Amino acid sequence: MLKWVMDLDHLVYATPDLDATVAELERSLGVRAAVGGRHPGFGTRNQLLGLGGKSYLEIVGPDPEQGRPEQPRPFGIDTLTEPVLVTWAVAVGDLDAVIARARERGYDPGDAQDMSRCTPSGELLSWRLTLPHESGIVPFLIDWGATRHPAESGLPAVELVSLGGGHPEPESVRGDLAAIDVRLDLDKQLRPCLTAVLSGRYGPVTLT
Repeated sequence: MLKWVMDLDHLVYATPDLDATVAELERSLGVRAAVGGRHPGFGTRNQLLGLGGKSYLEIVGPDPEQGRPEQPRPFGIDTLTEPVLVTWAVAVGDLDAVIARARERGYDPGDAQDMSRCTPSGELLSWRLTLPHESGIVPFLIDWGATRHPAESGLPAVELVSLGGGHPEPESVRGDLAAIDVRLDLDKQLRPCLTAVLSGRYGPVTLT
């Protein structure tokens, strides 16, 4: 049973080798992720799988054509040795208002950042987001504005069966989740982690 309140936008599955991870998911799920695009200046590129509606799985890894950026790549990609479900995002319609409300409730999601990338067809996608929470358990916020959502481009799709998380002190993050109107099924784990179960042509696959 899925246990969030706000609209799930996407899951972020970070990897040190995008091509190898996309191929492994294709073998496991029977569906190949579509090419997303490059993130100029960040040294990354992504591929996408639809999860139903306006939700998707972002598989993100280094972009060899960009070379190593001046700053570390996002999502800890430079230090990864295997793919990891690092964080997730919820979609909001008025990012500034949601940030302000969360701060009033005692949680600061951070300031909004402007982002963009081009699709393989040359379409420019622009959006605003907050930076990911260090634990990955609390989702970051994303506002696509007038841009067409990536999941509306006819992505190959799988089913998201469940999404949950673990934390050494679950109660310590439940207040942050509540401040942005998100409820996630959490249990006690030795370290923060997210777990998603996807179902494709060959049955269920667990991402952690």
